[in-house]
Amino acid sequence: MSFDYNTVQNLGLAGAQQAPSARSELGQEAFLELMVTQLKNQDPLNPMENGEFLSQIAQFSTVTGIEELNSSFSGLSSSISADQGLQAANLVGRTVVVPADAAVLAAGGIVQGEISLPASTPSLSVTITDSNGALVRRLDLSTQEAGQVPFSWDGLLEDGTYADPGVYQITAEANVGGEIKALATQVRAGVDSVTLGGSQGLILNLAGLGPYQFSDVQQIL
Repeated sequence: MSFDYNTVQNLGLAGAQQAPSARSELGQEAFLELMVTQLKNQDPLNPMENGEFLSQIAQFSTVTGIEELNSSFSGLSSSISADQGLQAANLVGRTVVVPADAAVLAAGGIVQGEISLPASTPSLSVTITDSNGALVRRLDLSTQEAGQVPFSWDGLLEDGTYADPGVYQITAEANVGGEIKALATQVRAGVDSVTLGGSQGLILNLAGLGPYQFSDVQQIL
């Protein structure tokens, strides 16, 4: 907070204060000393002359309070970051469910996921294609009620042989109210590693699917 040097000198504090060229702000201790001195030397017949000074007192208190609040929030932020770090360490190696239109088939493994069905349907299906868009397998889930509908692909092709391990595209559609509609899908994926920090917060690096924000996770298995 800035004060005119002549005012400080007139109040008898010039010896304890530096000229404006050397210092333009007062610390809390010096500010309180200045306040007491001015109160002792104020003109009781002209109390309004102290209005500006009292306003500065209020401003000083507000700035001090904000600094203390910022310090408290900084400590809280550090605590939250440390807690996220512990959560992140526990997620590595776990399986999560995230919104995705692709899934990873491991050697000898299966693909599992869910479909968000907005209304009951007499016909629900899941289509699995390779990276070139070629049909790999079509799963007929027939009649289903509204809600989250689970699906599973055992890795078999239409001819009964096993598909190669890799990333496959997943699409789902259903007859809803007489119209064929594309539906959102969620898949299970393994957490390879996590990245903590930065503007995006906690990031999960999922096997074969890449980075996902922790907020995208719908379920931890």
